[in-house]
Amino acid sequence: MVATLSGDRWPWLAEAGQQGRIIRIENSEARHLDPQGRVKSAEVNESQAVRVNSSTIVQTVSHNGGPPTPVQKKRDEENLRKRRNETTVERAARICKEKEDRAFLDELPQAFSFHLTGEQTVNGRLAYVLDAVPQPGYTSHSRFSSTFRRVHGRLWVDKEDLGLVKVEAYVTEPFSMGLILARVQPGSQVFFEQTRVADAIWLPLRIEIRAAARILFLKNYQMDQVITYSQYRTGQSADQMAFSPTSSTR
Repeated sequence: MVATLSGDRWPWLAEAGQQGRIIRIENSEARHLDPQGRVKSAEVNESQAVRVNSSTIVQTVSHNGGPPTPVQKKRDEENLRKRRNETTVERAARICKEKEDRAFLDELPQAFSFHLTGEQTVNGRLAYVLDAVPQPGYTSHSRFSSTFRRVHGRLWVDKEDLGLVKVEAYVTEPFSMGLILARVQPGSQVFFEQTRVADAIWLPLRIEIRAAARILFLKNYQMDQVITYSQYRTGQSADQMAFSPTSSTR
């Protein structure tokens, strides 16, 4: 069975990108691997999303269990200063760019064919299971959507309120990304999970990235990264934020 997706039928499509109104704790653990899969380096960063002038900005709370590095602290202070002193024109330009960065979400229903393959219970709730395959001949229109035809995926959608429960995505063909000439290689994977925080409200819980890339056609690069989100709440401003690191492990 082929499923049709739209913002009306699948609320998570319409609500994607609206989560900036809710603050959270974000923990990121990244491991860089050598060609044999051995860990070359690792780092853990904890950050907190806070409200500034009716928008959300991320500030570093800790780095590898200690305070933020001088570079992180300087960057965060500069970002905070810019956001607090943002002019009307600058705010409009920022919002426009944020919308452009999220525009690829609007293309999902046309870029993929979604096939309903069954139902599964996830965390005690029944979910539809859909396989997503690129739509033949689809022409991308936004910044990130050109990668769609090189990715296959599977989605779990809550049967009761149609919230997005989790996604598994797999790169099937190499594609370029970033300002440097980097080619993401087939076999790279992304796993995305959400948590239901209230009726029909689902927010990110965990993202896992297993990426392999070739930089400048010469250097192989491998990375594993796990990002977790917790302590969702509303209303805290940057001035109210307490920088008190909490321990978090993978």
